Amino acid sequence: LARVSDEGRQAVMMELNCETDFVSRDENFLSFGERLLSQALEQFPADTAALLNSQVGEADETFDAEREKLISKVGENVQLRRLSCITGEGVGSYVHGNRIGVVVKLNKNNVELARDVAMHIAAVNPQAISAADLDQDILAKEKEIYLAQASNSGKPDNIVEKMVEGRMTKYVKEVTLLGQSFVKNPDLTIEQLLKNNDTSIEFFERYEIGEGIEKE
Repeated sequence: LARVSDEGRQAVMMELNCETDFVSRDENFLSFGERLLSQALEQFPADTAALLNSQVGEADETFDAEREKLISKVGENVQLRRLSCITGEGVGSYVHGNRIGVVVKLNKNNVELARDVAMHIAAVNPQAISAADLDQDILAKEKEIYLAQASNSGKPDNIVEKMVEGRMTKYVKEVTLLGQSFVKNPDLTIEQLLKNNDTSIEFFERYEIGEGIEKE
């Protein structure tokens, strides 16, 4: 779930989990999620605990108490797993099928562009904004793999070095947001798209339901 404030300066995103697809479509579950999202956008809590412990309207009851009631009603565990709150001039969000959510922050307000970039991130799942943001250990491991492959080609060392350099450049473009081809117009990279709009991206976060949860 994700939402941007009416003035376009705040965005919140959260992952609310249940146990089955059946309950994920239940009106009670969906209603609870939407009210929780509205509360998050209004209060901008520090974390999931702060959001769940906040009061429901004027009632002397917390959202966590409502969550417990919802669990009794639907017969499944319901957990607020994570929450992201961002603020700035150019925030945007995109949700794909209630399974993937993205929030982004640009350096200036551009509602359509922010949504387009968020949609691209949902579809392509970049690891980082730019090469400088990539995990250096991952880059080192990738280079080791390419070096081993190129070394087995039997080509001279200077050719092997160029082969590895070329493959690493291609890899970085594929996994970084700025280097990727824009899904709505593959002739443009995201970097070119942003430059064409005199804009830069400062932050993004992508949630996919259940990622990182170990399954039996």
